[in-house]
Amino acid sequence: MLETWFLDVAGTDPLLQAFVGGLVVAGLNLVGALAVVVWRDPSQRSLDGALGFAAGVMLAASFTSLILPGIEFGGQNGLLEVIAGIVLGVVLLDRADRWVPHVHVLITGRERADQTVSQADLAPLLLFIVAITIHNMPEGLAVGVGFGSGNVSEGLSLMLAIGLQNIPEGLAVSVAAVNAGFDRTTYAALAGARAGLVEIPMVVLGALAVSVSSAILPYAMGFAAGGMLFVISDEIVPETHSNGNERAATLGLMAGVIVMLYLDVTLA
Repeated sequence: MLETWFLDVAGTDPLLQAFVGGLVVAGLNLVGALAVVVWRDPSQRSLDGALGFAAGVMLAASFTSLILPGIEFGGQNGLLEVIAGIVLGVVLLDRADRWVPHVHVLITGRERADQTVSQADLAPLLLFIVAITIHNMPEGLAVGVGFGSGNVSEGLSLMLAIGLQNIPEGLAVSVAAVNAGFDRTTYAALAGARAGLVEIPMVVLGALAVSVSSAILPYAMGFAAGGMLFVISDEIVPETHSNGNERAATLGLMAGVIVMLYLDVTLA
């Protein structure tokens, strides 16, 4: 049913499908960013559990929607091609991490009473937004590769996976903006939404790349999966386990895995 509705909206052109998919995942990031308006002061435990859920969704999607389909598509050399892509994705994200230092401690602070923004607050917040933006790049690429492969079900699974995990990510950026002193209903929500906008061009780029040459599909799938696995292990898991909320984060991760497995099977 979902696939039929999506085809009615986006048609059969993989590039148009990718663009619509990009709008969906960016829109769900906006939903998460705007959640700070109604969820005025989420606890650190709640944030860690939500980000753990995001990690679980990404973890399952990396294997069920990228790595295993990439190996199958590549045929005899599929395994080596996907592994090469994973290595490239990990190297790129590792370089990006060294280029942009992460300041995730912003999320842990409570909302400021004076709601004023100093230059000292702004600099780490901007770094945090840039870091989230860089991490969103392989996620957008994954959705584009899914639609570019010609398998609409695969693309929809990835669209829903990345969209679901974008909700807690968008909330996290908005909370960081509020904690730095930004207005809740404008700058905070815009800061969260802006971090997800990079996914739209990355989705189209991923679809375009594999449409031009299907030979790069296993590499592209491995690359997107490697980038997401790096983010899970290097960023999300350590951060969600650093505040004494390991149980909530772990249960969130397991829930994310289960939800993504269910979506992947039912959409296949």
